Amino acid sequence: MIRESKRKYASNSRVGEKGSVMVEFAFSVVLLLVMVFGVIDFGRAMYTYHFLSNAAREATRWASVNGATCGSDGSCTTGPASAGNVSTYVQRIVPPGVDPTKVITTPTWPGNGTATCNKFPNDPGCPVQVEVSYNFNFLVPIVHNGSITLSSNSEAIISH
Repeated sequence: MIRESKRKYASNSRVGEKGSVMVEFAFSVVLLLVMVFGVIDFGRAMYTYHFLSNAAREATRWASVNGATCGSDGSCTTGPASAGNVSTYVQRIVPPGVDPTKVITTPTWPGNGTATCNKFPNDPGCPVQVEVSYNFNFLVPIVHNGSITLSSNSEAIISH
């Protein structure tokens, strides 16, 4: 008699709790997946920003050593740096995972206020600036809906 009443009590207590475990699991999994995809998306954003920062520095360095006089001393094979050459250089160093069609490179030779740099902006001693930007889209719209523009810029003095 005692054994039968224990069995009835044990089975009656679990009947009302069978669905609650599934509901708790569903809430937990949704929260966990949002966190995991959020970490993945922010990791992708940091990866892309790191590329942009490195690309801006590398393109600025390339433009600074390929100034207007680099062809005369034989130090460059492509000729003096132009906006198209700098953009092509950045397109060649785009890593996997970054869409090269979304990378925008904007090189400028602003001059430093001297007559030489304003008249011949690609001459040695003049500055060159390169800005590289990218429209980044998150995978999960819960993190951020739409795209954000990531950009980095760099400046150097043309060496020759």
